[in-house]
Amino acid sequence: MAWRNSTRRHAAALRWRTAGRTGVGRLAVSISLVALATTSQTARADEGGVSFWVPGQYASFAAVAPTPGFSLPMLSYYYSGNADGDVELDRGHTVSFGVDADFFGQFIAPTYTPDTTIVGARPSFSVTFFPGWNQTSADVRVGPLSASRTDEITGFGDLYPTAQLFWNQGVHNWMAYVTGGIPVGDYDPDRLANLGMGHAAIDAGGAYTYLNTETGWEFSATAGLTYNFENPDTDYTSGIDSHLDVGTSRFLNEQLFVGAVGYAYVQLTPDEGQRAALGDFESRTFALGPQVGYNFTMDEVPIYTNLRGYYEFDVENRTEGGSVFLTIDLPISALAKAKDQ
Repeated sequence: MAWRNSTRRHAAALRWRTAGRTGVGRLAVSISLVALATTSQTARADEGGVSFWVPGQYASFAAVAPTPGFSLPMLSYYYSGNADGDVELDRGHTVSFGVDADFFGQFIAPTYTPDTTIVGARPSFSVTFFPGWNQTSADVRVGPLSASRTDEITGFGDLYPTAQLFWNQGVHNWMAYVTGGIPVGDYDPDRLANLGMGHAAIDAGGAYTYLNTETGWEFSATAGLTYNFENPDTDYTSGIDSHLDVGTSRFLNEQLFVGAVGYAYVQLTPDEGQRAALGDFESRTFALGPQVGYNFTMDEVPIYTNLRGYYEFDVENRTEGGSVFLTIDLPISALAKAKDQ
Protein backbone atom coordinates (compact mmCIF):
# COMPACT_ATOMS: atom_id res chain seq x y z
CA MET A 1 0.00 0.00 0.00
CA ALA A 2 1.45 2.87 -0.51
CA TRP A 3 0.91 5.55 1.80
CA ARG A 4 1.96 8.66 0.09
CA ASN A 5 1.10 11.76 2.26
CA SER A 6 2.96 14.54 4.00
CA THR A 7 2.05 16.72 6.94
CA ARG A 8 3.95 19.79 5.99
CA ARG A 9 1.91 22.89 6.80
CA HIS A 10 4.28 25.21 8.63
CA ALA A 11 2.93 28.47 7.25
CA ALA A 12 0.53 28.88 10.14
CA ALA A 13 -0.89 32.23 9.24
CA LEU A 14 -3.60 33.67 11.52
CA ARG A 15 -4.75 32.24 14.80
CA TRP A 16 -6.54 29.14 13.52
CA ARG A 17 -4.19 28.00 10.81
CA THR A 18 -2.68 24.55 11.23
CA ALA A 19 0.96 23.66 10.81
CA GLY A 20 0.40 20.36 9.08
CA ARG A 21 -1.80 17.86 7.40
CA THR A 22 -2.69 14.39 8.48
CA GLY A 23 -0.90 11.85 6.34
CA VAL A 24 2.60 10.86 5.30
CA GLY A 25 4.19 10.62 1.87
CA ARG A 26 1.83 8.69 -0.37
CA LEU A 27 2.13 5.58 1.66
CA ALA A 28 1.66 2.59 -0.47
CA VAL A 29 2.05 0.03 2.18
CA SER A 30 2.20 -3.59 1.11
CA ILE A 31 0.27 -5.28 3.89
CA SER A 32 -0.09 -8.92 3.00
CA LEU A 33 -3.81 -9.25 3.63
CA VAL A 34 -6.12 -11.69 1.96
CA ALA A 35 -9.15 -11.34 -0.31
CA LEU A 36 -12.56 -12.45 0.93
CA ALA A 37 -14.30 -15.18 -1.04
CA THR A 38 -18.03 -14.79 -1.66
CA THR A 39 -18.42 -18.06 -3.58
CA SER A 40 -16.64 -21.40 -3.69
CA GLN A 41 -14.21 -19.89 -6.18
CA THR A 42 -11.19 -17.87 -5.11
CA ALA A 43 -12.07 -14.17 -4.96
CA ARG A 44 -9.60 -11.86 -6.66
CA ALA A 45 -9.49 -8.35 -5.25
CA ASP A 46 -6.07 -6.93 -6.01
CA GLU A 47 -3.38 -9.59 -5.85
CA GLY A 48 -3.29 -11.17 -2.41
CA GLY A 49 -5.95 -8.70 -1.23
CA VAL A 50 -3.29 -5.97 -1.10
CA SER A 51 -3.78 -2.54 -2.65
CA PHE A 52 -1.08 -0.01 -3.52
CA TRP A 53 -3.09 2.80 -1.95
CA VAL A 54 -3.48 2.72 1.81
CA PRO A 55 -7.00 3.97 2.54
CA GLY A 56 -6.94 6.84 5.05
CA GLN A 57 -3.44 8.07 4.35
CA TYR A 58 -4.84 11.52 3.57
CA ALA A 59 -7.16 13.37 5.93
CA SER A 60 -7.49 17.02 7.00
CA PHE A 61 -5.47 19.86 5.39
CA ALA A 62 -4.61 17.66 2.40
CA ALA A 63 -4.50 20.57 -0.08
CA VAL A 64 -2.85 23.22 2.12
CA ALA A 65 0.55 24.15 0.66
CA PRO A 66 3.71 23.39 2.68
CA THR A 67 6.22 26.05 3.66
CA PRO A 68 9.28 26.22 1.33
CA GLY A 69 12.35 24.27 2.42
CA PHE A 70 13.15 20.80 3.72
CA SER A 71 10.84 18.91 6.05
CA LEU A 72 10.64 15.41 7.48
CA PRO A 73 7.10 14.04 7.84
CA MET A 74 6.94 10.77 9.77
CA LEU A 75 3.96 8.49 10.23
CA SER A 76 3.51 5.48 12.48
CA TYR A 77 0.84 3.21 11.00
CA TYR A 78 -0.77 0.10 12.49
CA TYR A 79 -3.42 -2.09 10.87
CA SER A 80 -5.11 -5.25 12.15
CA GLY A 81 -7.65 -7.20 10.11
CA ASN A 82 -9.11 -10.64 9.62
CA ALA A 83 -11.28 -12.66 7.28
CA ASP A 84 -13.72 -15.48 7.93
CA GLY A 85 -12.77 -19.12 7.61
CA ASP A 86 -14.32 -19.46 4.15
CA VAL A 87 -11.87 -16.92 2.75
CA GLU A 88 -9.56 -18.35 0.10
CA LEU A 89 -6.46 -16.85 -1.48
CA ASP A 90 -4.08 -18.17 -4.09
CA ARG A 91 -0.55 -17.07 -3.22
CA GLY A 92 2.46 -18.71 -4.82
CA HIS A 93 1.95 -22.47 -4.60
CA THR A 94 -0.54 -22.33 -1.73
CA VAL A 95 -4.20 -21.56 -1.08
CA SER A 96 -4.89 -19.76 2.21
CA PHE A 97 -8.12 -19.11 4.11
CA GLY A 98 -9.21 -17.90 7.55
CA VAL A 99 -6.68 -15.07 7.70
CA ASP A 100 -5.51 -12.86 10.58
CA ALA A 101 -3.03 -10.11 9.68
CA ASP A 102 -1.19 -7.40 11.62
CA PHE A 103 1.06 -4.72 10.18
CA PHE A 104 3.18 -1.88 11.57
CA GLY A 105 5.20 0.55 9.50
CA GLN A 106 7.25 3.63 10.36
CA PHE A 107 6.99 5.78 7.24
CA ILE A 108 9.58 8.50 6.68
CA ALA A 109 9.18 11.00 3.84
CA PRO A 110 12.08 13.45 3.26
CA THR A 111 10.46 16.36 1.44
CA TYR A 112 11.67 19.43 -0.44
CA THR A 113 9.42 22.35 -1.35
CA PRO A 114 11.16 24.96 -3.55
CA ASP A 115 10.36 28.64 -3.05
CA THR A 116 8.93 29.03 -6.54
CA THR A 117 5.74 28.49 -8.50
CA ILE A 118 4.77 26.38 -11.51
CA VAL A 119 1.59 27.35 -13.37
CA GLY A 120 0.69 29.43 -10.34
CA ALA A 121 1.16 26.52 -7.94
CA ARG A 122 3.74 25.68 -5.31
CA PRO A 123 5.54 22.40 -6.12
CA SER A 124 6.66 19.83 -3.57
CA PHE A 125 8.67 16.61 -3.95
CA SER A 126 9.21 13.66 -1.61
CA VAL A 127 10.39 10.04 -1.45
CA THR A 128 8.87 7.79 1.19
CA PHE A 129 10.50 4.68 2.65
CA PHE A 130 9.70 2.59 5.69
CA PRO A 131 10.94 -0.15 7.99
CA GLY A 132 8.07 -2.38 8.99
CA TRP A 133 6.74 -5.58 10.51
CA ASN A 134 4.02 -7.91 9.23
CA GLN A 135 2.57 -11.07 10.72
CA THR A 136 -0.07 -13.10 8.88
CA SER A 137 -1.70 -16.35 10.00
CA ALA A 138 -3.91 -18.59 7.89
CA ASP A 139 -4.95 -22.15 7.15
CA VAL A 140 -2.89 -23.16 4.11
CA ARG A 141 -3.79 -25.83 1.58
CA VAL A 142 -1.18 -27.42 -0.70
CA GLY A 143 -2.81 -30.00 -2.93
CA PRO A 144 -4.96 -32.31 -0.74
CA LEU A 145 -3.14 -31.30 2.47
CA SER A 146 -3.91 -28.37 4.76
CA ALA A 147 -2.34 -26.96 7.92
CA SER A 148 -2.23 -23.80 9.99
CA ARG A 149 0.63 -21.47 9.14
CA THR A 150 2.03 -18.18 10.42
CA ASP A 151 4.53 -16.03 8.54
CA GLU A 152 6.30 -13.04 10.06
CA ILE A 153 8.72 -10.55 8.54
CA THR A 154 10.67 -7.51 9.70
CA GLY A 155 12.43 -5.45 7.05
CA PHE A 156 11.89 -2.64 4.56
CA GLY A 157 9.13 -1.83 2.12
CA ASP A 158 9.07 -0.29 -1.35
CA LEU A 159 10.02 3.28 -2.31
CA TYR A 160 7.33 5.84 -3.12
CA PRO A 161 8.36 9.03 -4.97
CA THR A 162 5.73 11.79 -5.09
CA ALA A 163 5.29 15.13 -6.85
CA GLN A 164 2.60 17.66 -5.90
CA LEU A 165 1.29 21.08 -6.94
CA PHE A 166 -0.62 23.34 -4.53
CA TRP A 167 -2.91 26.28 -5.32
CA ASN A 168 -4.58 28.71 -2.91
CA GLN A 169 -7.35 31.28 -3.21
CA GLY A 170 -8.55 32.56 0.14
CA VAL A 171 -10.27 29.78 2.08
CA HIS A 172 -10.06 27.45 -0.95
CA ASN A 173 -7.05 25.19 -1.54
CA TRP A 174 -6.37 22.67 -4.31
CA MET A 175 -3.68 20.03 -4.79
CA ALA A 176 -2.73 17.72 -7.66
CA TYR A 177 -0.38 14.78 -7.17
CA VAL A 178 1.25 11.85 -8.91
CA THR A 179 2.99 9.05 -7.04
CA GLY A 180 4.31 5.60 -7.76
CA GLY A 181 5.70 2.47 -6.19
CA ILE A 182 9.20 1.17 -6.91
CA PRO A 183 9.20 -2.55 -5.95
CA VAL A 184 12.43 -2.85 -3.96
CA GLY A 185 10.93 -4.00 -0.64
CA ASP A 186 11.02 -7.41 1.03
CA TYR A 187 8.77 -9.69 -1.02
CA ASP A 188 8.37 -13.42 -1.64
CA PRO A 189 5.39 -14.69 -3.68
CA ASP A 190 5.18 -17.86 -1.57
CA ARG A 191 5.16 -16.01 1.77
CA LEU A 192 1.96 -14.93 3.53
CA ALA A 193 3.60 -11.88 5.12
CA ASN A 194 5.34 -9.29 2.93
CA LEU A 195 6.46 -5.68 3.10
CA GLY A 196 6.90 -5.11 -0.65
CA MET A 197 4.20 -5.19 -3.32
CA GLY A 198 6.14 -7.30 -5.82
CA HIS A 199 5.11 -5.00 -8.67
CA ALA A 200 5.19 -1.35 -9.70
CA ALA A 201 2.18 0.98 -9.58
CA ILE A 202 1.28 4.57 -10.38
CA ASP A 203 -1.40 6.69 -8.72
CA ALA A 204 -2.67 10.18 -9.61
CA GLY A 205 -5.36 12.42 -8.22
CA GLY A 206 -6.17 15.64 -6.46
CA ALA A 207 -7.45 17.20 -3.25
CA TYR A 208 -9.56 20.12 -2.06
CA THR A 209 -9.39 21.81 1.34
CA TYR A 210 -11.74 24.43 2.75
CA LEU A 211 -9.86 26.19 5.56
CA ASN A 212 -11.46 29.17 7.32
CA THR A 213 -8.85 30.67 9.62
CA GLU A 214 -11.44 32.99 11.18
CA THR A 215 -13.95 30.36 12.27
CA GLY A 216 -11.54 27.44 12.72
CA TRP A 217 -13.50 25.07 10.48
CA GLU A 218 -11.82 22.84 7.91
CA PHE A 219 -12.87 20.15 5.43
CA SER A 220 -10.70 18.12 3.02
CA ALA A 221 -11.27 15.47 0.37
CA THR A 222 -8.63 13.59 -1.64
CA ALA A 223 -9.50 11.34 -4.59
CA GLY A 224 -7.42 9.34 -7.04
CA LEU A 225 -6.97 6.29 -9.25
CA THR A 226 -4.32 3.54 -9.11
CA TYR A 227 -2.94 1.64 -12.10
CA ASN A 228 -1.07 -1.56 -11.22
CA PHE A 229 1.65 -3.09 -13.38
CA GLU A 230 2.13 -6.85 -13.76
CA ASN A 231 3.83 -8.80 -11.00
CA PRO A 232 6.70 -10.57 -12.84
CA ASP A 233 6.90 -13.30 -10.19
CA THR A 234 3.26 -14.34 -10.57
CA ASP A 235 2.26 -12.99 -14.02
CA TYR A 236 -0.65 -11.32 -12.24
CA THR A 237 -2.00 -7.79 -12.77
CA SER A 238 -4.33 -6.19 -10.22
CA GLY A 239 -7.25 -4.10 -11.46
CA ILE A 240 -7.68 -0.32 -11.43
CA ASP A 241 -8.55 1.05 -7.99
CA SER A 242 -10.37 4.23 -6.92
CA HIS A 243 -10.11 5.86 -3.51
CA LEU A 244 -11.50 8.80 -1.53
CA ASP A 245 -10.09 10.05 1.79
CA VAL A 246 -11.94 12.74 3.76
CA GLY A 247 -11.39 14.68 6.96
CA THR A 248 -13.07 17.53 8.81
CA SER A 249 -11.90 19.38 11.89
CA ARG A 250 -12.58 22.29 14.22
CA PHE A 251 -9.90 24.17 16.15
CA LEU A 252 -10.72 24.53 19.85
CA ASN A 253 -7.81 26.95 20.33
CA GLU A 254 -4.61 27.88 18.49
CA GLN A 255 -2.98 24.50 19.17
CA LEU A 256 -5.73 21.90 19.51
CA PHE A 257 -8.24 20.60 16.97
CA VAL A 258 -10.65 17.66 16.89
CA GLY A 259 -12.68 16.12 14.10
CA ALA A 260 -13.69 13.08 12.10
CA VAL A 261 -12.11 11.13 9.24
CA GLY A 262 -13.24 8.53 6.74
CA TYR A 263 -12.41 6.75 3.52
CA ALA A 264 -13.92 4.81 0.64
CA TYR A 265 -11.96 2.37 -1.50
CA VAL A 266 -13.49 0.63 -4.54
CA GLN A 267 -11.77 -1.58 -7.12
CA LEU A 268 -13.14 -0.63 -10.55
CA THR A 269 -11.85 -3.35 -12.88
CA PRO A 270 -11.10 -7.07 -12.36
CA ASP A 271 -7.63 -8.49 -12.07
CA GLU A 272 -5.87 -10.22 -14.95
CA GLY A 273 -3.76 -13.37 -14.97
CA GLN A 274 -4.12 -17.14 -14.91
CA ARG A 275 -5.35 -17.27 -11.32
CA ALA A 276 -7.64 -14.27 -11.82
CA ALA A 277 -9.71 -16.40 -14.22
CA LEU A 278 -11.20 -18.09 -11.14
CA GLY A 279 -13.19 -14.96 -10.35
CA ASP A 280 -13.29 -11.21 -10.94
CA PHE A 281 -14.68 -10.01 -7.61
CA GLU A 282 -13.58 -6.42 -7.10
CA SER A 283 -12.88 -5.34 -3.53
CA ARG A 284 -14.25 -2.42 -1.57
CA THR A 285 -14.12 -1.00 1.93
CA PHE A 286 -15.44 1.99 3.85
CA ALA A 287 -14.35 3.41 7.20
CA LEU A 288 -15.05 6.19 9.71
CA GLY A 289 -13.25 7.36 12.84
CA PRO A 290 -12.15 10.24 15.08
CA GLN A 291 -9.07 12.45 14.91
CA VAL A 292 -7.25 14.87 17.21
CA GLY A 293 -4.35 17.18 16.38
CA TYR A 294 -2.02 19.40 18.36
CA ASN A 295 0.50 22.01 17.23
CA PHE A 296 3.36 22.61 19.66
CA THR A 297 6.42 24.79 19.14
CA MET A 298 10.18 24.20 19.21
CA ASP A 299 12.36 27.32 19.04
CA GLU A 300 9.15 29.16 18.14
CA VAL A 301 8.68 26.88 15.11
CA PRO A 302 5.33 25.01 14.92
CA ILE A 303 5.50 21.21 15.05
CA TYR A 304 2.42 19.37 13.85
CA THR A 305 1.10 16.14 15.39
CA ASN A 306 -2.04 14.18 14.60
CA LEU A 307 -3.65 10.97 15.86
CA ARG A 308 -6.57 9.31 14.07
CA GLY A 309 -8.23 5.92 13.85
CA TYR A 310 -10.50 4.11 11.40
CA TYR A 311 -13.10 1.37 11.82
CA GLU A 312 -13.95 -0.50 8.60
CA PHE A 313 -17.44 -1.55 7.50
CA ASP A 314 -19.29 -2.80 4.38
CA VAL A 315 -16.14 -4.66 3.31
CA GLU A 316 -16.04 -7.01 0.33
CA ASN A 317 -13.16 -9.21 -0.86
CA ARG A 318 -10.67 -7.77 1.66
CA THR A 319 -9.79 -8.25 5.27
CA GLU A 320 -11.89 -6.18 7.68
CA GLY A 321 -10.45 -4.43 10.72
CA GLY A 322 -9.13 -1.11 11.94
CA SER A 323 -6.12 1.16 11.68
CA VAL A 324 -4.34 3.89 13.64
CA PHE A 325 -2.20 6.73 12.21
CA LEU A 326 0.16 8.83 14.35
CA THR A 327 1.83 11.68 12.47
CA ILE A 328 4.57 14.17 13.35
CA ASP A 329 6.14 16.64 10.94
CA LEU A 330 9.57 18.18 11.51
CA PRO A 331 10.17 21.42 9.52
CA ILE A 332 13.92 20.93 9.12
CA SER A 333 14.69 24.20 7.31
CA ALA A 334 12.59 26.29 9.68
CA LEU A 335 14.21 24.69 12.75
CA ALA A 336 17.71 25.23 11.36
CA LYS A 337 16.94 28.86 10.59
CA ALA A 338 15.54 29.42 14.09
CA LYS A 339 18.68 28.00 15.72
CA ASP A 340 20.89 30.33 13.65
CA GLN A 341 19.04 33.40 14.82
